[in-house]
Amino acid sequence: MGKNAKRRGGVNESEARRTVTVQMSLPVLDAMLGLEDDLFALCVRSGEAVLRALMEADRTALCGPKWSRTTKGAAERAGTTRSEVTLGGRRITITRPRARQRGGAEVELPTFTWASGRDPLDRATLGAISAGVSTRNYAATLDALPADIESRATARSSVSRRFVAMSSAKLAEWLNAPLDGEQFEAIVVDAIHFRKHCVVIALGIAAQGKKRILGLHEGSTENAAVARALLSNLVDRGLDASRPMLFAIDGSKALRKAIRDVWGTGGVVQRCQIHKIRNVMEHLPEAARPRVRAEMRKAYEEPDWKKAQACLQRLARSLEDEHPGAAASLHEGLAETLTLQRLGVRGALYRTLRSTNTIENLNGTIATFTRNTKRWRGGKMILRWVAAALDHARPRLRAIRGFRALPKLRAALDASVASVGEIGQKLAA
Repeated sequence: MGKNAKRRGGVNESEARRTVTVQMSLPVLDAMLGLEDDLFALCVRSGEAVLRALMEADRTALCGPKWSRTTKGAAERAGTTRSEVTLGGRRITITRPRARQRGGAEVELPTFTWASGRDPLDRATLGAISAGVSTRNYAATLDALPADIESRATARSSVSRRFVAMSSAKLAEWLNAPLDGEQFEAIVVDAIHFRKHCVVIALGIAAQGKKRILGLHEGSTENAAVARALLSNLVDRGLDASRPMLFAIDGSKALRKAIRDVWGTGGVVQRCQIHKIRNVMEHLPEAARPRVRAEMRKAYEEPDWKKAQACLQRLARSLEDEHPGAAASLHEGLAETLTLQRLGVRGALYRTLRSTNTIENLNGTIATFTRNTKRWRGGKMILRWVAAALDHARPRLRAIRGFRALPKLRAALDASVASVGEIGQKLAA
């Protein structure tokens, strides 16, 4: 091919990518805009006609051709009846053909069974609520149907009942799903508060870095009993408590006590470094915060945990005279903020597990999902909404950063817990 041919081909290709502008007179544009409702009505009626044709084809396959005296099927025609199918987030009324077994019960038509399914209706309801649409405004978000087509299941009460049924099913799934045979390398535990109620959530991290929401439990406050009930539920459902586990938590003493009660020495805790920095800052004046924050961050970036511990202890001693509250906050749980450094975890996995940000993103999703709910009618309602929000977030859970280093974390956990056990045996002897 010559140079001119190549050049011409390149010009044509670039021209094909250009935007084409079409000028349209105002009367034609107004007419097209006015046809919007008619086009939707046309689509609805066309779909209704296709559905009737498909149902009649099903009945013909069961009963044979209409008025035929030579070909008879296993069933016989039984007239028509008024029924409902799902369309665009609502239920609409149609006329359904019927078929019965000869001398027996009615036979379902496969096309009608598919069209009358409520799963699309449930998905539309959940999608609207997750987008912030209130139950009273649900109907206003749907396209208007032709006046002669009856519809229902869009009233506030219907939408509320549907959401209650869906969220109750999701809650039962969270609380009863078996965990037998599943192995996790770490569990992140955190709580979200709803006025006088608290919901504790557990997020598991599997060997390939995949995240799974393990369970949730409601209580009046974030105390050890609530966290213990959640962890005990995980064990009852099949999670092996004899296997060493890394728990990433915030500064809650209640969570720490619950882990010790259920997992014993096998529960290795990594306290959230971000929470620790935040807690120390609250005890300091504005002028002193930048220096202390920089010192703590430098320590948490230090690979050698002994050097990091010495740096933090030195910082705490420097604060004891002028800011004893900040010094006490820094001393409290200091060793557990360095757990990952002590286990030799580095890189992306360290940055992922050294805080509870992994689960706090879920908490943000829950807050967004429930933002339009103004009145909570008890803990069961809260649990249902949280379960629905978690189910909405579940498809978007991604593998954690640094998951390829999880086998090294597992080996370090096993070795650490084994050494603690050997020391305990020597002391007992």
